[in-house]
Amino acid sequence: MFVKFQPSPATGNGVHTWLLSQANRCRLGGLEQETTAQCLRDAVRNCGRVVPDREIVAAVQKAFASDWVPSGTETKKPPRPRAAQATGLNWPEVDQALIASVASSGLGVADLTAASSIPPTDPQAHPEAIIDALFPGDPFLAVGKFTAEDVRTAPRSHWRGHLEWCALIVPSPMSAPTGINQDGEESRRCLDNTGPRRFLVVEFDSGTVDTQAARLLHLGTFAPLVVVVHSASKSLHGWFLVADQPETRTWQFFRYARALGADRATWNRCQLIRVPGGLRDTGKRQTVLYLNFRPLSSHAPTPPPNS
Repeated sequence: MFVKFQPSPATGNGVHTWLLSQANRCRLGGLEQETTAQCLRDAVRNCGRVVPDREIVAAVQKAFASDWVPSGTETKKPPRPRAAQATGLNWPEVDQALIASVASSGLGVADLTAASSIPPTDPQAHPEAIIDALFPGDPFLAVGKFTAEDVRTAPRSHWRGHLEWCALIVPSPMSAPTGINQDGEESRRCLDNTGPRRFLVVEFDSGTVDTQAARLLHLGTFAPLVVVVHSASKSLHGWFLVADQPETRTWQFFRYARALGADRATWNRCQLIRVPGGLRDTGKRQTVLYLNFRPLSSHAPTPPPNS
């Protein structure tokens, strides 16, 4: 599903009002709140002023708390997600036939590692080198040793020399050391201090690792696959580069991944995932199976099939 925005007005011509109207348009179009907020962030980048994230979030929350529908349409209230499903609105069901079709290619982990442009023993495959490539410069990164309670947000330089001993990271740069969470409290990791998406991580926790590898390779035909990490448990995590892409396009891609069995939790922009090459709390290494740094530039992924 796509929602066509009206163009953002220039600053001084009603940007604040426009935000609410477009948030309502997204609500009526079936988008979830977080997707709506990111779409609005994309749309106001060139409006002539820096629009605070709190202003965007407030508009989205106000729109989604409303039962307003345009005149001349059904007065039936639009569907509301239950609190526990707030990030899962309109996701498709897992399509077992689609999974079987993709798995029938016969591809597996051996093919994934063979396709890697960097061998696992190469110095570029060390966790520090990988993070340097994924997040150039010195951006804020949210990293946790073993649990969400361990997470701290600090410049990338702060984490140098420590990453191979850490398990968790947010796969996009953070905008500040702390933010205000949905409970109105200061937090080291929340949507308020998470920057625009740089990577979208697809995690499969069902099926054999070979069928998971086949699905990631298949998804790699629609968006650049940069890293694949074995969780040191039962799942593979594929990092797809989505920087600078419209959120609606990224959402379409992830809906297709969901049909292939992806865990929808990683859609959350501040969701923690596994540090490539990091150490799990069990003492097992989160092995890097695939690396390809070539796509780390602007790109235009191929739209996936409608799911």
